[in-house]
Amino acid sequence: MSSAQDLGIILEDTPEDIIFPPGDLYSDEPPLETELHLRQILLLIQCLEWLWQEHQDFYACGNMTIYYSLRQRKSEQFRGPDFFVVLNTQRKIRKSWVVWEEDGKYPNVIVEILSDKTAATDRGLKKEIYQDIWRTPDYFWFDPVSLEFKGFHLLDGCYQELQANEAGWLWSQQLQLYLGVYQSKLRFFTPDRQLTPTPEEVAHQEQQQPQQAEQQLAQMESMLAHYRERFGELPE
Repeated sequence: MSSAQDLGIILEDTPEDIIFPPGDLYSDEPPLETELHLRQILLLIQCLEWLWQEHQDFYACGNMTIYYSLRQRKSEQFRGPDFFVVLNTQRKIRKSWVVWEEDGKYPNVIVEILSDKTAATDRGLKKEIYQDIWRTPDYFWFDPVSLEFKGFHLLDGCYQELQANEAGWLWSQQLQLYLGVYQSKLRFFTPDRQLTPTPEEVAHQEQQQPQQAEQQLAQMESMLAHYRERFGELPE
């Protein structure tokens, strides 16, 4: 059976009396396998939302069901990416992503976090769905244990594997950001190659700045005192 048939996307001759699923469907994703997976997904969401905090035209979420068929064959109607971003949409809280309630929009970017149970599906069936049905432009996968990291960009209807730069990062055309492994975590980097921080990292940096200034002042005063001991007062 083809992927299209398996996913119930052939909607011809739909009976008039079919009952369509409601638009407020809840996400139906299973629990994440490990804490590593949970923390990685939250990290991507936090960093992107902090970077784009002034923007209201995107939606980023993780481990959420995306419903994309009008039929009531639930086992054929949805998939749940670990992390995804939809551009040019309203930034608001959702119970799930229902394509027919979102102007037919699918994710622009998807990241799957590999595990022993899901790796084969993420590399195979899901990659095929995202390429052939969803037409998601940028697809990445990352293994938080082995640190395997690959990315693909949709070109002429087929995924082409992205080539890493000298730092091992991959460029997302949709986000206009790099994705790369930093301290065993998948992180975002700006076009000028700056790490996109979490809110906690920003707060920590701000706390450190006055301390660093005080340390620099203390060092200068120490150097000045040492100079005076050896050479006397500075000339006017």
